[in-house]
Amino acid sequence: QVQLVESGGGLVQAGASLRLSCAASGRTASSPALGWFRQAPGKEREFVGAIDWSDSSTYYGNSVKGRFTISRDNADNTVYLQMNSLKPEDTAVYYCSAAGRAFSRGHYSWSSWGQGTQVTVSS
Repeated sequence: QVQLVESGGGLVQAGASLRLSCAASGRTASSPALGWFRQAPGKEREFVGAIDWSDSSTYYGNSVKGRFTISRDNADNTVYLQMNSLKPEDTAVYYCSAAGRAFSRGHYSWSSWGQGTQVTVSS
């Protein structure tokens, strides 16, 4: 099992930047990737992006490509989500998740979840 703790959410204005952190602990070596998801009120959970532990390859959802960047700090098993040019439609609870297995590059099943952090973007 992997334990995940997100932080860094908050209230910002449109156009601003925000960086979220996800600290992973436990059986991190058994997980092939770490991903970010978000869920807005009344909407389904949306894939934001993921980073593969093997070579730090990154994958992004279409709605955030070019604005969001995922990176990692190997020293302390922390993954970051840098969010630039934020829009009101980015408002959601953001969750990080550890993959349970990889079906292929960029395609994973997700097994462990953090508690989420709220991001609110005002217009």
